[in-house]
Amino acid sequence: MEAIATGKSHRMLFFNTLAFTICFAVWTFNGVMITFLVDNGIFNFSAVQIGWLLGIPILTGSIFRLPMGILTDKYGGKWIFFILLLFCAFPMFMFSKANSFSDFVFCSLGFGFAGTGFAIGIANTSVWYPKHWQGRALGIFGVGNAGAAVTTLIAPSILKNLTDGNLLEQWRILPQIYAASLIIMALLFLFFTENKKHSIQGRTMKELLKPLKSIRVWRFGLYYFLVFGFFVAVSQWLVPYFVNVYAASLVTAGLLASIFSLPSGLIRALGGWMSDKWGGRTVMYWVFVVSIVAALLLSIPRMEVFSPGKGINALKKGTVTFVSDSLIKVNNKDYKVHLKELSDENLDKDALMIFPTKAAWQVPIVKVGDQIKKKQLLAKGVTKIYFQANLWIFAILVFIIGIAWGIGKAGVYKLIPDYFPNEVGVVGGMVGVIGGLGGFFGPIIFGYLLEYTGLWTSCWIFSLILSVICITWMVRIIKRMNAGVSTEIAQDIEHK
Repeated sequence: MEAIATGKSHRMLFFNTLAFTICFAVWTFNGVMITFLVDNGIFNFSAVQIGWLLGIPILTGSIFRLPMGILTDKYGGKWIFFILLLFCAFPMFMFSKANSFSDFVFCSLGFGFAGTGFAIGIANTSVWYPKHWQGRALGIFGVGNAGAAVTTLIAPSILKNLTDGNLLEQWRILPQIYAASLIIMALLFLFFTENKKHSIQGRTMKELLKPLKSIRVWRFGLYYFLVFGFFVAVSQWLVPYFVNVYAASLVTAGLLASIFSLPSGLIRALGGWMSDKWGGRTVMYWVFVVSIVAALLLSIPRMEVFSPGKGINALKKGTVTFVSDSLIKVNNKDYKVHLKELSDENLDKDALMIFPTKAAWQVPIVKVGDQIKKKQLLAKGVTKIYFQANLWIFAILVFIIGIAWGIGKAGVYKLIPDYFPNEVGVVGGMVGVIGGLGGFFGPIIFGYLLEYTGLWTSCWIFSLILSVICITWMVRIIKRMNAGVSTEIAQDIEHK
């Protein structure tokens, strides 16, 4: 590996990042396209069919990351990336000819391979940089995640302009534009990049896959399942979240969702620099801390909770002589009742409320003529606790957790070349597979949790649990190493 980062290294980084951005935009294409087709009644897919069409590209791009990483290590990134871009252009173009659910499935399976561009780019970037530059280089490369925001923000506008006057057919131009972008990128990669391989010549497939026996690989994969997989999952989940919880329009929901996805993709470069400066492990520790705090705050649902409150008790025995909503008389003793209207009017739900707000009132439960004993309840108390979960505070917290996960994506891939310098492709591919599966299974898990609990915030509760698991595992390893265990023994412990 070169001792310093050269102009050639930076040129390769630029083209790797550009290609990955296009691949990521293609990978998330169905999120916009299928939604548009169904919302406009062009195709009447069921909710189950829509779910599969959204998930199929993510699944394909995830499970094939490992073999593509191995191929990149063996043959070099130039040719593997070039072939991938050309290959994905064909099913993307055929998407424009699709007329049935099965057509869309097969096309989605094909262009879903664009998701493997991550494993290719990781290996093809790391091979050009020395160890002290790995974090920054891989962090900059990871900015390509912003391709998801590119599709979310730009594709709807293109569709709107294309379909003005001919809704049924003009939408087919968009996948053709995407296919042309893939071909153009393939040609740029062919003419302006160079090939370089990791030193794996002569090694068998068994030797290449040997690092996967290390529990460390799977631990890194769990980290990436959270910071990348849930990034993809939440990016999709936030639109229906904003619509259902805050009654936002689809356009507004999309813009608010971009507050999460766009910065999370762009911040990855900063995460790479931070990982180089302070180390991947330190960065990941604080990523998990921020994730836990933000997810905990986001887990509190928007709610109105009613509970028994402070009532009115008789001070002495007697007979009830008068009862109204505001007053109870027992013999000559008056008991003022706190009216609901006077209490509840303080809950201005349109005002900014950061903390839960309380309202309390009383309801008479006796009638004229009742014989009352001392300390008997005359009016029951009612307390209402209202938590607004203000939209803008929610958006800020979503922005914060997105930033944390974006930095974490770089932190994980700083750890890989540190521990597996000659197997970046295969290890990075496996970690990418696990992370990608988080993007596939995340929305499914969120959906089941929503159905079971009835709480939209259940997705954040699950994120909180997973964040706690990640930091607990990390701290456990660090404590063992800090307890005076030698490096070799510590690594042996981690394998058990």
